Amino acid sequence: MSERPSTAPSDTAPSDRRTFVSKVSAAVIGGLITIAAPIAGLFPILDPLRRRGDTRGMVRVTAFAALPESGEPRKFPVLDTLVDAWNRTDNVPVGSVYIQRTGDDSVRVLHTTCPHLGCSVGYNAAGRGYFCPCHKSSFALDGTIADPKSPSPRGMDPLEAVVRDGEVWVKFQNFRKGSPERIAV
Repeated sequence: MSERPSTAPSDTAPSDRRTFVSKVSAAVIGGLITIAAPIAGLFPILDPLRRRGDTRGMVRVTAFAALPESGEPRKFPVLDTLVDAWNRTDNVPVGSVYIQRTGDDSVRVLHTTCPHLGCSVGYNAAGRGYFCPCHKSSFALDGTIADPKSPSPRGMDPLEAVVRDGEVWVKFQNFRKGSPERIAV
């Protein structure tokens, strides 16, 4: 008599099933890692492009009470948070402004840089105006050109400002020099 193969369940079937499940699981996990890692790596690379459209908001410059009630302008540094591609630096001096109290809760803010060539403009208390020492431009208290012979193509650059909760907040920005139009840069 010949011996017939046994029809009893084999011990290899559960092993084959386990091997199949582990191979499929490994393929799925490997595929997810293969896809997820490059996508996760794109976020820090593309982050500066995402932030490019952000605009800088208002910066707190001083307390309103620090301004003289006489309306005489005071010069204040502007400290802001600078953010480049991956770094953030707090309290960095980015410029300065003249702030003048014009009412009970209003101010006039002028950029301290001359619109002619970018020299620093000083305040002349005796003359009640501003003066640029580089090319002799002179400006009235409101920032307009005081002397028609002034080489400056426009008056001093006013900046947007609000008084909020007893503090002066300024939207600080720079403008193109030497141009009769006020063009933000």
